[in-house]
Amino acid sequence: MGAIEDVYEDLDAEVSLDEFREAVEEKVEQMGGLADEETAAMLIAHELDDQGGEVSGIADIEPGMDEVEFLGKVVSVGEKRTFERDGEDAEDGRVVNVEVADETGRIRIAMWDELADAAIEELEVGQVIRIGGRPKEGYNGVEVNVDETEPAPEETVEVQVLDSYRVEDLSLGLSDVNLKGKVLDTDSIRTFDRDDGSEGRVANLTLGDPTGRVRVTLWDEKADLVEELQSGVSVEVVDGYVRERDGSLELHVGNRGAVEEIDETIEYVPETSDIGSLEIDQTVDIAGGIIEVDEKRTFDRDDGSTGQVRNVRLKDETGEIRVALWGDKADKDVDLADTVVFTDVEIQDGWRDDLEASAGWRSTVSVLQDADADVDVEATAAAAAGGAGSGGSGGSGSANQGLSAFSGDSDGSGGGSSNSDTGRDVGAEAAAVTMDEGESDSTADADDESEEFTGTVVQAGTPVVLDNGTETRSVDTDAELRLGEQVTVRGPVRDGRIDADEVF
Repeated sequence: MGAIEDVYEDLDAEVSLDEFREAVEEKVEQMGGLADEETAAMLIAHELDDQGGEVSGIADIEPGMDEVEFLGKVVSVGEKRTFERDGEDAEDGRVVNVEVADETGRIRIAMWDELADAAIEELEVGQVIRIGGRPKEGYNGVEVNVDETEPAPEETVEVQVLDSYRVEDLSLGLSDVNLKGKVLDTDSIRTFDRDDGSEGRVANLTLGDPTGRVRVTLWDEKADLVEELQSGVSVEVVDGYVRERDGSLELHVGNRGAVEEIDETIEYVPETSDIGSLEIDQTVDIAGGIIEVDEKRTFDRDDGSTGQVRNVRLKDETGEIRVALWGDKADKDVDLADTVVFTDVEIQDGWRDDLEASAGWRSTVSVLQDADADVDVEATAAAAAGGAGSGGSGGSGSANQGLSAFSGDSDGSGGGSSNSDTGRDVGAEAAAVTMDEGESDSTADADDESEEFTGTVVQAGTPVVLDNGTETRSVDTDAELRLGEQVTVRGPVRDGRIDADEVF
């Protein structure tokens, strides 16, 4: 009796000797001479003895399981790739990645060689198949190396296969995703060094559709798209794939994918919170009219890098709040009387115990441009324009803006007739703010007149720059002040700077 028969005698599996011998011969050939018949027979026996049987659903498949069997509906069929195997006479290997799904989840399966050929020739999206294979940890999570597969037309798998996705349809691990959305915001291109020494490039934009919004990550040459696309245009993402970052799903676009501008109008209406109802530690969307705009400031971080921030004040019919725009957000073109939507801002405790909204890397800043307007928000924007007078960059066009600009509606239902008492009151307040700031500047410019100012150090060195939430002042002082320290300075004003005699 030979080595194959000896191993077969101890095998506890429903397989004939001829089938076992054929499997062993295939294993020897597959391993390119790295295993003799006895070793290959033992490997096949181990695979057969340790079959895990049929799992109840894709969600139950875990790395490290032995052979599993399950049903799945074909969601996508990838391209066939070839690779060289070791050995002079070894044939090139082939592999095709197929995504399958059931009611419990999705998983990628890898089909090799003859199975890869069969996948390209026979598999169709929407087809139900029975799969047997070995789970492993892959780049996109759990994957299954397929040993066998067969059609299962008599089986039903309740999974909807989509030609085009909406934001609410996205789930971790999806690939070949086509999604249409409205560009809400774009970020700048960033570079990074890869492990192989090459330089990578990445950029982000945010898309919205009627079901929600999603952050889109563009890699390498696709990153250039953020410089071509403007907020408010509609686009379609083609062949994207879904990843997770900090607990949120993102749609990624690599070499195979694309982002194309389309003529179709995509509706997106954010669910914003009233400013008057905000509480510390919330992450919310807010909208309103801009009634104050500060200059952008730079500061040095502890690690030696330079940061930047710009503060604006936003007002709706329930209240107002300062919004700190950090990093690239500080470069956004936001002016007096603009109607702006800020998404994913964090509500924090600001100076003088006032609440402050912080717009960081995850936030979006969208200036509405449509002529239609939501009545309440439009009134605020119009009031800001009236209060700012000739100093604002708004005017009648900026005043006629609102949340409905996101939806693309054009029935004129939110026209300019909403400048009511609310608008006049806010306009008077905006005018008062402008006047107060003007008086303060006039006082500050009076040389040698003593002034006291309390604020937080946002720039150390010479000069020191203090910010109190509504005003920024430069200070000449020999005192050693730390970034973030809150101090009060007193002294005469010379050339617009406080020459601090006292620092406490």
